[in-house]
Amino acid sequence: MTPLFKPALILHGGAGNLERSRLPPDLYAQYHASLLRYLRSTKALLDDGASALDAAVHAVSLMEDDVLFNCGRGSVFTSAGTIEMEASVMVTSATGGGGPGAMKRGAGVMGLRNVRHPIQLARESLLRSGCAPDGRPTADGGSMHAQLHGAYAEERARAWGLEFMPDEWFWTKRRWEEHRRGLEGDDGRATLALSQGTVGCVCLDSEGCLAVATSTGGLTNKWPGRIGDTPTLGAGFWAEAWMDGEVALQNGVYQVDGEKPAGGFWDVTLGECVAPLFGRAKKNASRDLEARVHRSRAAAVSGTGNGDSFLRVAAARTACAMLRFSGGTLAGPVNAVAGRGGELQRSAGQRWGVTGEGEGGMIGIEADMELPESYGREADEKRLRRGKVVFDYNCAGMWRAWVEEGEDGMEIERVMVYREPYR
Repeated sequence: MTPLFKPALILHGGAGNLERSRLPPDLYAQYHASLLRYLRSTKALLDDGASALDAAVHAVSLMEDDVLFNCGRGSVFTSAGTIEMEASVMVTSATGGGGPGAMKRGAGVMGLRNVRHPIQLARESLLRSGCAPDGRPTADGGSMHAQLHGAYAEERARAWGLEFMPDEWFWTKRRWEEHRRGLEGDDGRATLALSQGTVGCVCLDSEGCLAVATSTGGLTNKWPGRIGDTPTLGAGFWAEAWMDGEVALQNGVYQVDGEKPAGGFWDVTLGECVAPLFGRAKKNASRDLEARVHRSRAAAVSGTGNGDSFLRVAAARTACAMLRFSGGTLAGPVNAVAGRGGELQRSAGQRWGVTGEGEGGMIGIEADMELPESYGREADEKRLRRGKVVFDYNCAGMWRAWVEEGEDGMEIERVMVYREPYR
């Protein structure tokens, strides 16, 4: 197929208390090298025609094997000294079509103990729906469940041929020392700590499909059984596509697809208020004007930080909903939710800056395409469109890596932790 978009991607490797004093040059160099390597590897897949889903899962799988990050092998310990991992994926199509995950779109797995790559279990859970598009059952061994937990999720992973590793493979000295430092007294009570290593990747492929993949070990010394934002749809991740049109104004009444919406309350005044949810229709004072819009939009985001705060404000879905129903660009909603003074920060109230509550960041990509009257690809313009990579955070720093276009049209690789270059 003829490509529609220039592939794009962005990774995050954690956000939180990342002051310069806590990040010496040698440790910075390790993070920088890892993220740059994973960025290049994933970009190469997308450029070779890989789907956004496969590319995003590829990137997160690499980070799950890297002990620098709080996921997979580098996961933190619970208050009981165990490891419980979480992961999620979600997909959409910027052109409104089908494709992988078109039936379920999102899946999360949680409470995993020995699955080497939780993100790959999330991917299998997404793709194995247990039924065909027409509702007939299939033999793929899956279900329409959006979330799977614990021992049964691990059973599914074994049945689907995923790799398992023993407990000692996941043990790292760094995470164990974090766990021990958080324990208080002889009763084994523990102090929660925000680990800065939750990982995620958002990809846009050449077909205009977006995918997000996120993986984490959670909070250091979390209670066993705690479920965070990473596997929870709408909290730590989200992806969706929608059509902005078509809306027509005929004889003073807004109409959708040629019919006045049911309910009898769509007069011109109300139509002017809610028409932006479906498209843009304009009225000419001198004559009735029929204006039609064929526009497909899509967005995908991944969050990292204090997961309970992301859950309380449904952070990921909130950002995407702001874009969908209010217009503009994704950068504004991401800033309003995850930026300084945003919804996450406000949710902490007086505890902001004391407990780590509300701290975090978000990455994302939006794709925007106006379609021809026929909605047909063959009639579309012969040029590659570009997605828009965005990010913001409200804390000391957020590890992220992405590729952007320079003024001369050349691609520039970026790996950053602060708003300014590391010095």
